[in-house]
Amino acid sequence: MANHTLDAKDLTCPLPVLRARKAMKHLAPDDVLVIEATDPAATKDFPAFCDATGHKLLSVDHDGAVYTFRIRKAG
Repeated sequence: MANHTLDAKDLTCPLPVLRARKAMKHLAPDDVLVIEATDPAATKDFPAFCDATGHKLLSVDHDGAVYTFRIRKAG
């Protein structure tokens, strides 16, 4: 299992999720994608993305204007 990062700061909906979807295609099962985003809509978009794809949303953190999402790729 490896961690990978995606900088989606300053992107607006739907770009953070679209970039995450593209990044997830290149990960091995159980790898974790750590996404940093500044769009508040991402707090709703990433849980919906995980529900639709079967990936697991491990955590959501908020520090100032930056939201950090940790998503484990489905096996």
